[in-house]
Amino acid sequence: MTLPRSVHLAAAALAAAAACAHAQQPPAAADLTSLTASEAVRAICAGRLGSEQLVAAYVAQAKARPALNAFITLDEAGALAAARAADAARKPGAACKPLEGLPIAVKDNIQVRGLPATAGTPALKGFVPAADAPVVARLGAAGAIVLGKTQMHELAFGVTGYNPAFNTGPEVGVRNSYDPKRVAGGSSSGNGAALGARIVSAALGTDTGGSVRIPCAFNGCASLRPSMGRYPQAGIAPISHTRDTAGPMARAVADLVPMDRAITGGGAVKPASLKGVRLGVVPYFYEHLDADTRAATDAALAKLRAAGVTLVDVDMPKLAELNGAVGFPVALYEANDDMAAYLAKYPTGIDLEQLAAGIASPDVKGTFDGLVLPRKLPAASGVVDARPVYEQAMRVARPALQKLYADTFKRHRLDALVFPTVPQVAPVAAPEVSSPENFGTLIQNTDPGSNAGIPGLQLPAGLGASTGLPVGLELDGAAGSDRRLLAIGLAIEPVLGRLPAPK
Repeated sequence: MTLPRSVHLAAAALAAAAACAHAQQPPAAADLTSLTASEAVRAICAGRLGSEQLVAAYVAQAKARPALNAFITLDEAGALAAARAADAARKPGAACKPLEGLPIAVKDNIQVRGLPATAGTPALKGFVPAADAPVVARLGAAGAIVLGKTQMHELAFGVTGYNPAFNTGPEVGVRNSYDPKRVAGGSSSGNGAALGARIVSAALGTDTGGSVRIPCAFNGCASLRPSMGRYPQAGIAPISHTRDTAGPMARAVADLVPMDRAITGGGAVKPASLKGVRLGVVPYFYEHLDADTRAATDAALAKLRAAGVTLVDVDMPKLAELNGAVGFPVALYEANDDMAAYLAKYPTGIDLEQLAAGIASPDVKGTFDGLVLPRKLPAASGVVDARPVYEQAMRVARPALQKLYADTFKRHRLDALVFPTVPQVAPVAAPEVSSPENFGTLIQNTDPGSNAGIPGLQLPAGLGASTGLPVGLELDGAAGSDRRLLAIGLAIEPVLGRLPAPK
């Protein structure tokens, strides 16, 4: 029997409508947490996804992984309300904000209005700021929504996240998203774990000597330590005004770019042409590597060469000596005055001595009681007065370190240095993981650029062949070259490829 043409047309119209509806349906809940921040924002702006739906998916993911100890405060009600309001205010066809409806995690030493800012230490558990830190306010103006405040190495004085305070699971400290028996790195520990575990796709941390880069190296995410002074530092619990900076962390370099633009302004950043990129290889950064890190790094460098990058062997004489003369002297000396001023400026209700008395982590407690409070520095004979060493560092050693970097970039016409972010994969979580020896090993490669005040970009390089753990690759650029560094990172990211999610 032949059907009338009108029936055929009606059937075709119904089929087309069904296909269109299927194409416009929001992703399934299981797929939402696999989106990068940029992908999520595009879906929200296109009307395929609601911010409230994304927040709900992240909250569910966070509640399913309490043993990671990633969050100190998960603001479920506040984030859902903000997302609901953002969805209601969004008009079809209207211009979207750069971070439209995007839930982000914020390290708990950065102030967020109405949420505790503990800096991971018990004495500050009752401090609830009345205003956002400027970096948070700028991300909020770009459309971001704070999902919660993340756990960290106590007072940011370490790089493992093995913090006995504020745990939501049965074990001590923030745990690695790829292997919960291992640490997440630090001090932006909860951010790294949450990003790796797909609890969130973007986060804001801080970095004094490696604290946004090390957690991302250990958890397979991307992060930027910006040039010193590029981001405002108000409203952030300090260690050192000379070395501290906030920094974005995310699943992909493409997600760091809109976060960086929201904080600093500026135009679009496009991928660089790798055929014109020159990266320096300095022997210092390739010392003490474990087998997985060396193999993953060698494979990554081979991929870069094949993509057209020129790798240049360079030497940086006295790098280790100059860095050692700056690192501890600056951080430990400035920590006393800077933290005391922070506690007095905001209504924390405590002073420096009360803060130190409540410290829960043995490694941080020892540092405060033995060095920060009495203004001492470790020396071969025990301890020495910090002030003369600090003054020498600021007057002589730090300018010399900065000159060494500037001369190296200029002499060899380098876009950046390239090296493994951390010399080894994430170590096993145990009290001894925060020993001074481990601390020195883990910051070996991130600390020099921090002390020089230059930008550093961390990218996932691959998974270790024997451990299955993430290995990071870092690019350190000349002071002020942040946007160029991001452009190179955008081009390198597809060459290295994304890491699979933890099993």
